[in-house]
Amino acid sequence: MSRTNSQPTLAEVCKWPATVSVPQAALAIGCSKSHLHDRIKRGSSPVQTIPLGTRHVVITADLVRLLSGETPHANNPTTDSRGAA
Repeated sequence: MSRTNSQPTLAEVCKWPATVSVPQAALAIGCSKSHLHDRIKRGSSPVQTIPLGTRHVVITADLVRLLSGETPHANNPTTDSRGAA
C-alpha cells in the first residue's frame, strides 16, 4: 500500500500477496478489523479466509473479486472460524 491507513485502490490490492491479514483486508473493504473478525467468526465473511491456528488470513483474489463487484462462485464458499465451508 502506498498510503498508510488510507483505503487502497483496487489496482493496489491487485498487487498484494496471495493472502493478507484481516486488518489489511478490512482497510481495503472499508470496515473495521473488529467487524471483519466478527463476520469471520460468524461464518458470514464477504471474503474467503484461511484459518491458521487461532488467526485467519484473507485470500487476496477473493478480496479483488469483492471489490470488483463480481459475484461469488458457487464453488468458492466463505469459510467459518473452524475452517468449514
